[in-house]
Amino acid sequence: MQDEYDVVFIDAAKGKYPFFLKEALRMLKQNGIIFADNILYKGYVLSDYNKHKQRTAVRNLREYLKEVNENPNLKTQVLEVGDGLAISQKIN
Repeated sequence: MQDEYDVVFIDAAKGKYPFFLKEALRMLKQNGIIFADNILYKGYVLSDYNKHKQRTAVRNLREYLKEVNENPNLKTQVLEVGDGLAISQKIN
């Protein structure tokens, strides 16, 4: 997939969100938007959750949030609605 897009919607395997972010950034046009659904994953991402069953998914969702918040080319808001929605705009 070599095309560029105005909007990318991520709703996939929670443990692979950092990978999907990398690909979304590659395909996103200037000022494009990335929507990442279920980013708070049952509230586990914002808690001290560390049970074995969901550990990888929670760790990678936390990594996704860290990356979108620290990336100087992105402006990000996280909405605590439903299971969480991260909205990131590519600004550079």
